[in-house]
Amino acid sequence: MNIANKEITIYPACNAGSPLVILNSFGDEGAAVHEELRKMKTADFALASIKITDWNTDLSPWAIPPVYKNDEPFTGGADAYLETLTGEIVPAIISELGSKPAYIALVGYSLAGLFAVYAMYRAKLFSRIASASGSLWYPGFMDCAKSHELAALPEKLYLSLGDREARTRNQIMVKVEQNTGDLHEYYKSLGIDTIFVLNEGNHFKDAGLRIAKAITWITD
Repeated sequence: MNIANKEITIYPACNAGSPLVILNSFGDEGAAVHEELRKMKTADFALASIKITDWNTDLSPWAIPPVYKNDEPFTGGADAYLETLTGEIVPAIISELGSKPAYIALVGYSLAGLFAVYAMYRAKLFSRIASASGSLWYPGFMDCAKSHELAALPEKLYLSLGDREARTRNQIMVKVEQNTGDLHEYYKSLGIDTIFVLNEGNHFKDAGLRIAKAITWITD
């Protein structure tokens, strides 16, 4: 289905009223995640994979220059996309499913993982959050996260990273493991049921599996 110019694939739950997991995905990532989930023992939930084509706009909280030479800049469209997501896309998905979900979770990988954490400060809709290999290196995000109130405390928060992701010469991205660990402790101090998982490998290893593990934990 297509909503607000976004291509969306829905994998329905077995039972009406089961939780709904929203995954902002890159390319056909949703299919890979669904395949990994089929191999696992999971709770019953619907999965909606939203294909994000303008990655550096829709998922970035504010504008920053490219972090690598010849890359695209980040243009800070997260607030606009979040308004569309909560106001148009999620209601349309729920209408398609035909029943109100027990709760709605928001999941993402890389920049979509950063967006999932950022959404906690801007929207009350998502009661469970997963940021797999999230871009928590994003300049200014640590200060923003610790100086602003969350819109609502999520019931569960999953943070993960590859154990080689911080091994980079990039002076911005090198902070990712330290930032993720610091935020893990900060969110725990707020009383959120939070976990921080270090997976083997770099940022690009087993993305589908890492997302599936994140979803399994927050829906347990």
